[in-house]
Amino acid sequence: MRIGYIGLGAMGRPMAVNITEAGHEVVVFDLNENQTKILAQRGASVARSAKEVADEADYVLTCLPSIAAAEAVALGKDGVIAGSRAKAFVNMGTTGSAFARSTAEAMNAAGKAYLDAPISGGPPGAEAGTLGVMCSGDRSTFEALKDNALEAISAKLVYLGEKPGAAQVMKLVNNIIFFGNVAVAMEALTLGAKAGLSAEQMLEVINASSGRNTATEWLIPNHVLNRAFDFGGANYIIAKDLDLWRQEVEAFETPMQLGVNMRTLYLQSMWKEGMDADITTLLKTLEEIGNTKLV
Repeated sequence: MRIGYIGLGAMGRPMAVNITEAGHEVVVFDLNENQTKILAQRGASVARSAKEVADEADYVLTCLPSIAAAEAVALGKDGVIAGSRAKAFVNMGTTGSAFARSTAEAMNAAGKAYLDAPISGGPPGAEAGTLGVMCSGDRSTFEALKDNALEAISAKLVYLGEKPGAAQVMKLVNNIIFFGNVAVAMEALTLGAKAGLSAEQMLEVINASSGRNTATEWLIPNHVLNRAFDFGGANYIIAKDLDLWRQEVEAFETPMQLGVNMRTLYLQSMWKEGMDADITTLLKTLEEIGNTKLV
């Protein structure tokens, strides 16, 4: 089996490295030649287009930063759909359920299978090979990949059924909880800071109490208290995911009161800090609103 991998960004490159180092034959493509050189040094073959990857690999995995990029790679004239060898297109990005359904239909019409496999765990999880991977779509593709390529990148792998898009909804459910944890934790900590409490003491108490979550346990201690703001989640990715969450909520007609307010706060921070800034720079906006400093 030969694995194709397209999209060597902050999440994609370490995943492709882990798959390569697990001993699998890998062919890669990315517009950033520096990234493909890194993989070539690890033993991967380098293709010149998404189609060429699909001409040379049995299964093509992608992790791309935008819906437009995902559509071009999957369905463009030089995309995976035009490749002669690939049996299936595996979408590891967060693109929403509408994209999953339409892309699965197009791939099936072209004789290829479709599998959603969005990931969770951030850049640290991608580096360590401990991501959570949630899958939906073609069962045979999942079975073919679960004990090799997907095992090389994940600590938890869950199959959610054959309906394309189910895993995308699951990913957005997870994301909105994560974004909420980050925002609420940072907002609450600014109150404590203004009242004279130290960030370290607050986190010590919270992480031994009912308020603990991923933001208080590792994101804030490792990426915020040092004011590095370097978690690795760019605001333009967060904006995409928040908009996809909104689309799913509107489509399924479920409550969105808390999420809407949170999305507004994140957008305020994005306007101030820029779309390329890290998600953790949200703290700067909260500090400005509260006229205080956490550290």
